[in-house]
Amino acid sequence: MSNDDAGSPVTPERAPGESKGGKSKSRKNKTGGGSAKARRKAARLAAAQALYQIDLAQAPVENVVGEFVAHRLGEEIDGAKFVSGDPQLFADIVRGATHRRAEVDGVLGAALDPRFPIERLELLLRAILRAGAYEIAVHLDTHPRILISEYVDVARAFFSGREPAMVNGVLDHVARALRADDLAKPDPDRSPADE
Repeated sequence: MSNDDAGSPVTPERAPGESKGGKSKSRKNKTGGGSAKARRKAARLAAAQALYQIDLAQAPVENVVGEFVAHRLGEEIDGAKFVSGDPQLFADIVRGATHRRAEVDGVLGAALDPRFPIERLELLLRAILRAGAYEIAVHLDTHPRILISEYVDVARAFFSGREPAMVNGVLDHVARALRADDLAKPDPDRSPADE
């Protein structure tokens, strides 16, 4: 898979109320903030939710991306303040996993137990796996172990059973198939003491 299906970099459209400089005119409920790592984590979590929504409601991709960027990334919900997800990463994952669904599903199908094809998986679990497989295939600047760990964390946010372990195993299989050389390199987030 490559990241050039649109012929240009994927960038989200400006959200309503956002100026050319990227600053929102009214951000009373937006929390923003957070480290770059936290913003990427939030983007991945939101991407899984958006892919779930697209699958469940058969909603148009651009409508869902626009809704999340304008109303959900970094919002205060029920008094809880959330880190604003990186909108570019979020949009890239959602658009890429959706537009390349056949490729992503093919890679996942090879990693899944034949008794449990991707069509039989619970929708949210399927969304998490699609987002993770897409990123492993396309975001070559991020170590695959980091991506696997991130999506296991996304699965833990929604599931308390065996699903996080399944996400770990399936995405590890995908990474071994697509990026075996990268897996052989040390994870840059781990110090030698962690090994």
